[in-house]
Amino acid sequence: MKKVLGWLLCFVLLTVLLTACGGGADGRTTTEATARPAEKTALRLGLLAGPTGMGGARLLQEAAEGKTVNAYQHTIFNAPDEVTAKLISGELDIAAVPTNLAAVLYKKTQGGIQLLALNTLGVLHLVRAEGESITSLEDLKGKTIYSSGQAAVPEYVLDYILDSYGLKDQVTVVYEAEHDAVIAALAAGKAKWAVLPEPKVTAALSQVSGLAKALDLTEEWNKAVEKRGGEKAVLSMGCVVVRKETAQAHPEAVEAFLKEYQASIEYMKDPANLDAAAGLCERFGIIPKAPVAKKALPGSNLCFVAGAEMKAQIAPFYQILFDYNPASVGGALPEDAFYYGK
Repeated sequence: MKKVLGWLLCFVLLTVLLTACGGGADGRTTTEATARPAEKTALRLGLLAGPTGMGGARLLQEAAEGKTVNAYQHTIFNAPDEVTAKLISGELDIAAVPTNLAAVLYKKTQGGIQLLALNTLGVLHLVRAEGESITSLEDLKGKTIYSSGQAAVPEYVLDYILDSYGLKDQVTVVYEAEHDAVIAALAAGKAKWAVLPEPKVTAALSQVSGLAKALDLTEEWNKAVEKRGGEKAVLSMGCVVVRKETAQAHPEAVEAFLKEYQASIEYMKDPANLDAAAGLCERFGIIPKAPVAKKALPGSNLCFVAGAEMKAQIAPFYQILFDYNPASVGGALPEDAFYYGK
């Protein structure tokens, strides 16, 4: 009897050891084997300095700390055309760009670019130098306005507003390559009137003595649309796009990006995070100085709109741009395939 009990004890011990060191009866791997973290998907992210890129600053911080689902390799650009070249060549997977450029790229790449989400609403202002005044748009007749954003939303919005009041041929618009060149023209006294987006408006007001805001162009856009009797359209200036090839190859990574990007925008918008958010803008070169970012963030109209709501919001805006100037959206309105996750 003792011999039988001894054999039974050995059998039980052997079974326990095998269970602890190997797989179970169904062949599943052990806890130790499944504890290894999955390899992160690398996504190459392009952001524009300024309002279009501000919403992503928290995401870049989280990525630097290894807290994101994806591994993000980011680049900050100063001009939309720099981003365009990288997207077309396949050197970027996801990028923040002007909304009209997203539609243009969709046509230029024959459907190779999709709209992921809207990230910035209207942020354009007309500013005036000391000694200049304005009571209505008609006062701009004969004036010269400096601006940046040629072939992007700023140009088409300004043209649309001026044309709505019969001023397009009576106002001269000089386009500079970058926002900072416009500020330099104001500082030198070369420009008396200029169109700038936040946060560059805040930067200009701090650098140029006597400079003041003259008109909120989002308000003037709404008035111009109403004047023309068109369908109301939210002035949506910035968005994020994805290469269709990336979206098809890594759908889970793109969905993870959208969640992480939304969380980033919500963090950057929250007044409770203003100091920290401003610091992130400076850290990642999106805004040169944190104090400027702190003043500009509340008026930068950051947003996150995706899916069906995104299409419903941007489609009327594209329609207005197309009716006014088809080239502004690539010569044709975007098809349904343009809208990711609609």
